[in-house]
Amino acid sequence: QVQLVESGGGSVQAGGSLSLSCAVEGSFSMYTMAWFRQAPGKERDFVAAIMPTPIGGRTEYADFVKGRFTISRDNGKRTVNLQMNDLKPEDTAAYYCARRSSTWTGISSFADDYSQWGQGTQVTVSS
Repeated sequence: QVQLVESGGGSVQAGGSLSLSCAVEGSFSMYTMAWFRQAPGKERDFVAAIMPTPIGGRTEYADFVKGRFTISRDNGKRTVNLQMNDLKPEDTAAYYCARRSSTWTGISSFADDYSQWGQGTQVTVSS
């Protein structure tokens, strides 16, 4: 059984910071993990991903968060985290963590390549 639980969302002023965390119950260390976000009435968009540590732990970011957000993982604690700095109003969305459908695979920005999802945590950035 696999369960992903996000936490850390909230409301902040533009320029502020939040740290999101996703706790994973089930297999974790051999999977690429990712964060996506979805605003009301919008598509679910890729934010960041991180590969399994034994095959390099490479990270990748959407252009609109590059330099502001940092994804990391702690295989011992079984968490994937998203440090969000310099937040902008357009970052307002529900943020979801996700696990790739297959083990030992690389970066993907496509939601269809992820089969396990958390319930989401809301991030609201006011101007």
